[in-house]
Amino acid sequence: MTLSALGLSLVFAMFWYWHTALAMMSIWIRSATFTHGFLVPLISMWLIWRRRTALAKIPPNPSLWVLPLMALVGFAWLLGDLAAVSSVTFLALTSLLVLTVPALLGLRFASAIMFPLCYLFFAVPIGEFFLPQMMAWTADFTVFALRATGIPVYREGLDFVIPSGNWSVAEACSGVRYLIASVVVGTLYAYLSYRSIKRRVIFVIVSFLVPIAANWMRAYLIVMLGHLSGNRLAVGVDHLIYGWVFFGVVIFLMFVIGARWAEYPSAEEQVADAPVEAAQVRSTSSVWLAAAAVAVLAALPHLWRSAIERGEASQGGPLHALTLSAPQGWQVAAPLEIDWRPAFANPTAELRTEFVRGEQRVGVFIGFYRHQDYERKLVSSTNAVVKSTDDHWRRLAGGTQATSIGGQSLQLRTVEIRAASGQRLTVWQWYWVNGWLTSNDYLAKAYEALSRLMGKGDDGAVIILYSPYDQAADGNAALEAFSAQGSEEIHRQLRSLSE
Repeated sequence: MTLSALGLSLVFAMFWYWHTALAMMSIWIRSATFTHGFLVPLISMWLIWRRRTALAKIPPNPSLWVLPLMALVGFAWLLGDLAAVSSVTFLALTSLLVLTVPALLGLRFASAIMFPLCYLFFAVPIGEFFLPQMMAWTADFTVFALRATGIPVYREGLDFVIPSGNWSVAEACSGVRYLIASVVVGTLYAYLSYRSIKRRVIFVIVSFLVPIAANWMRAYLIVMLGHLSGNRLAVGVDHLIYGWVFFGVVIFLMFVIGARWAEYPSAEEQVADAPVEAAQVRSTSSVWLAAAAVAVLAALPHLWRSAIERGEASQGGPLHALTLSAPQGWQVAAPLEIDWRPAFANPTAELRTEFVRGEQRVGVFIGFYRHQDYERKLVSSTNAVVKSTDDHWRRLAGGTQATSIGGQSLQLRTVEIRAASGQRLTVWQWYWVNGWLTSNDYLAKAYEALSRLMGKGDDGAVIILYSPYDQAADGNAALEAFSAQGSEEIHRQLRSLSE
């Protein structure tokens, strides 16, 4: 009966969160980085099945103190869904399923299968936020190693030039896929091969560090192989093949070395590890009472979200066109001369224009978003000043710059980009979310969720200013001059759209 209560609770939770579960599965299908997500639940169930004899000795003893944690997890899911942050909703759903076990069967039961339950979090498709940093680290090491080898290198951003040709660190070179695969497999290997916590932790740390270092060495060797072979080897498809072969050899050696300290427990030892007695056994009715509480907590975030959506349905009339008048001393430039558009997809309203004052030229891009969802949203991993896959524009450098806009202090995001033609732009970026200003993606998402909770809707916009720069022109000077005069008009236009 207790297993029936657990099964029904999990099915009921999946009924409410089916769209979150389907979104996870869609990522498993389309992304080779997270295909292991299909195997993780099966591995967890197999690990639990291995301990079935020990688990049968543990009577159910619901831990009702887990229910407040489940309520917090449900609220986290609501915030993630309001802000369309998939990673938060995925983690919340997985946490809700995991916490259902101690809530219904007790903490002693859950502790006996703690690793299989926690291993489920590897099914969450998260980790690609490491991409920019790992690409930068790979480029840093490759350039350092080439120079240490005596090969001259000229570098701009993730692109670098050596005497035999041009190279670039792309997303496939970041090593994120290697890292995730190594940690997922390495953690399972550590659990099955070692009994001491110390050895398990050490091997997991090794499985995290080794693929990072191996990817750096792989990138360097590929460039060297191409350089020494006159670019006949380690380019194109060969590049990826050599990468996976090298990674496979490194991981295999890591497991072989790790096997020297293996501590394989016998089946009898595994059974003996489980607690045999429970301090107090509650009635079956308490399990069903806990299951009813879990069902209510699973449904509440969805009922709350429905109430918010009903309130938003009556807000916001038809949008008028975005316009922007020229600040004092500036003139609207026509036609547009800068052939660049930021990679922000599907805005509800959009403005792209340019202004000139003497020799200074500033471009303005505003992407306004309303009624956002997972396909159309302001802050997204696919929205960027320049995508890493862009064949024409490349990101050179980035940073922040303190400024004051409309009396509000702000850390602007600054980026330098270069076109294949050689044209260079200085870019400033920030977000406007129902009056709040920030250039931080996480704060923008938090403001959006808070705005929707307060019943103010999800109106938001990205504001991007850009200006050419070279030895004769300073892009930052032009942007500073324009933002001092034109930023308040930009924000006034956005406020008028939200009224």
